[in-house]
Amino acid sequence: MVREFKLPDVGEGVAEGEIVSWLVEAGDPVEEDQPVAEVETDKAVVDVPSPVNGTVAELRAEEGEVVPVGDVIIVFTVEGEEQQQKSDTESEDSDPTDSAETDTDTSSRVFAAPSARRLARELGVDISAVDGSGPGGRISGSDVRAHAEGSDPEPANNTAEPSEATDVEPVTEDVSDTTTPRSVPSSSADREQTLAAPATRKLAKEHEIDINTVPTDEEHDGQPFVTPEQVRSFAETQQAAQQADARAMQTAGPSEREERIPYRGIRRTIGKQMERSKYTAPHVTHHDEVDVTELVETRSDLKQVAEEQGVSLTYMPFVMKAVVAGLKEFPYLNSSLDETSDEIILKNYYNIGVGVATDAGLMVPVVDDVDRKGLLQIASEMNERVLKARERSITREEMQGGTFTITNFGAVGGEYATPIINYPETAILGLGEIKEKPRVVDGEVVPRKVMTLSLSIDHRVIDGAIAGQFANTVKRYLNNPSLLLLE
Repeated sequence: MVREFKLPDVGEGVAEGEIVSWLVEAGDPVEEDQPVAEVETDKAVVDVPSPVNGTVAELRAEEGEVVPVGDVIIVFTVEGEEQQQKSDTESEDSDPTDSAETDTDTSSRVFAAPSARRLARELGVDISAVDGSGPGGRISGSDVRAHAEGSDPEPANNTAEPSEATDVEPVTEDVSDTTTPRSVPSSSADREQTLAAPATRKLAKEHEIDINTVPTDEEHDGQPFVTPEQVRSFAETQQAAQQADARAMQTAGPSEREERIPYRGIRRTIGKQMERSKYTAPHVTHHDEVDVTELVETRSDLKQVAEEQGVSLTYMPFVMKAVVAGLKEFPYLNSSLDETSDEIILKNYYNIGVGVATDAGLMVPVVDDVDRKGLLQIASEMNERVLKARERSITREEMQGGTFTITNFGAVGGEYATPIINYPETAILGLGEIKEKPRVVDGEVVPRKVMTLSLSIDHRVIDGAIAGQFANTVKRYLNNPSLLLLE
């Protein structure tokens, strides 16, 4: 039995997916639930499992192709169900005429790559009329082009007119006759002597073709013999090849200076989310600095302890705890605005998202219930999800449910920025690089470790004064990390 498998909805409301890679190929045996493809939606990359035990009969989409949910992407052959399928077909279709048509369709099933089918549609070619040159008659793009150009092998023309045959004469290759050398396609002949009628040789010269390069299957007196039709056909082939080369050169020129990357998948989702946030929430950004000299020392002291427990301790868990302390004091920064009901939703839980730069773009893994966890547990969970995000193995659930987001652009050396709110949240905190700067302590200028903060807020929900007070709370905790022990 042939079982067609359609691209399922691999996420909530996903309309399409990109075939990132096939994990099987035609002829491979598969087991139920075995991953057969990696598909990227606008949320993440997910594995698509086989629904049956069987054999892969055909892949209906190419890697990189975006396929709507519900389209057939792969065909399986399942043993032991053929009789059942036949019975079903007979019961559904009792009209003898229709049954005959169905049988005919099955027997004349067209096996072709998706690219070949697409090319056939573009060229207006009936793909069922194309002879496939691949294994099992599989049709390739070159087969479609050959059919469209009418270059399928035709019966040889053995009807050379006697009058021409009697006028033939041997022609020894004379390069000087070819005033304009022509490129010789791979299919051209390369003979030293060719028989042809004078009119044929004249025709070859008119087309600036070396008659010794014209392919022929005909012979006269044991020597290769070229007809006018073969000269014309060869001239047309050369002209088409030159035009194709010209188009290729035109296409190749700009590509050396530019590259076009499809705007889709996670990259497009990020863009749409940013656009929606930027043009929905009126952003205001509060900038500040905080002396984190003691935090640097505390983290240095605890780093060794954390490593002994197999945890890499960065500054982020400290900042997350400080942020939660601030959110408890100023709950409007831990909220969202329900525009349909005109309600501000205050969240009494603290799920903190952390912006992570990945090869696919910015992703935001979320650590749940930060207020209920210690530094090392936060660090462990955050490190695990950040790694999964960078490896593209993170699940959608691990990036959902955030109530506030922190982004660390200081990791690449920046100090200030204007972070875009992770909509529908109402605030986001950006961290700058920790730098040594001069500060006045007890009347003396001394070097101190200073971190910069950039807090963007949705001004519909949060006033600037509240943003400043929240920042002051975060600063107080980061300036005096011992306070975090109380959280």
